[in-house]
Amino acid sequence: MNFQKEIQINTEAQTAKRGLPVALWALTISAFGIGTTEFVIVGLLPTVASDLGITIPSAGLLVSLYAIGVAIGAPILTALTGKMPRKMLLVSIMLLFVIGNGLASIAPSFITLVLARILTGLAHGVYFSIGSTIAASLVPEEKRATAISIMFAGLTLAIVTGVPLGTFIGQHFGWRATFIGVSILGVIGLIASLLLVPKNLKNGKTASLKSQFKVLGNRRLIFAFLMTAMGYGGTFVVFTYLSPILQKITGFQESTVTFILLIYGIAIALGNLIGGKVANKNPLNALLWMFAVQGLVLLAFYFTVNSPVFSIITLFLLGALSFASVPGLQLLVVQIAEKELPGTEDVASGINIAAFNIGIAIGSYAGGMIVTSSLGLASTPWIGALFLLVTVLITIYSIRLSKKNI
Repeated sequence: MNFQKEIQINTEAQTAKRGLPVALWALTISAFGIGTTEFVIVGLLPTVASDLGITIPSAGLLVSLYAIGVAIGAPILTALTGKMPRKMLLVSIMLLFVIGNGLASIAPSFITLVLARILTGLAHGVYFSIGSTIAASLVPEEKRATAISIMFAGLTLAIVTGVPLGTFIGQHFGWRATFIGVSILGVIGLIASLLLVPKNLKNGKTASLKSQFKVLGNRRLIFAFLMTAMGYGGTFVVFTYLSPILQKITGFQESTVTFILLIYGIAIALGNLIGGKVANKNPLNALLWMFAVQGLVLLAFYFTVNSPVFSIITLFLLGALSFASVPGLQLLVVQIAEKELPGTEDVASGINIAAFNIGIAIGSYAGGMIVTSSLGLASTPWIGALFLLVTVLITIYSIRLSKKNI
């Protein structure tokens, strides 16, 4: 106990000097581990399918069912754990995360691996629902945005470096080694949370299930959530099966896919940054153009997938566009909630996180159905483009709704 108090005193001293507490790094490390485990499976689908003797579309369920776990964890479990002390909840989440990945690393069968992924998804959902609140509570009001961005930097870093590195480890040492590595990251995040995060965190205003149903009754918010789910769904029709597409259709070696995932991750980071700036003034109009161009790039990928050079160029553009809409979608949901249902901004934001993951589940499941049908892997890009066409139509209708409410 004295050792822990001494660390907290040192943490406060560093906060006074630097302006930001080292406790934020505990959140960032945890976010890095959670982000890695979510997306790394994409690069490992062929390896997992081969090892467990299942089809690639069946392995794709590891993406969709994880996303369902996140969708449940974000709004429902966050509401049910609202009265739990924040530090205790944070540590419990990371413990659940470690157990889930540890179970995945020793899973004797596909069913066990699926259950482990769902368990980890539940931890993911709760973590990102409360993580922003905890990060904001650690700093003065004028530094809250910076604190939250530092925490989410862990997620961005996971896409840029964690996923390619995890894929490389899985391809050379087996996919189980990847989950062991992610479990170790979780242990580091758990220990960092125990030592660095203060005990006296105030519980945030956690939304009740009743208030969540209130948000789901708002027509403009419903269409915003549909935009999120369909836009992200279109991305994951292709992204889930990106590794087998690049190997079986484009003709890349397994080792080259790791490098391409790194390029894709860099594009995602750039797109997320640019998309946030573009959507600041008028998110709806910006989103309309983003979705339209993303749909065209997905369609273009159908034609460039056979060319090693043009496929990489197309994938870079696709990576940038796929995640460029994320800040705009979050901002749009918050703006609608502020105007039409004041006080429900956090609830609406949490449900939108669930909508992202519902989109991932729908997209990856749809991709699996396409791969097993007569259409095959090569058709996933144009099917994803159809998702984006629907998203564009929803966005146009949302723009009309917004004009009626001015």
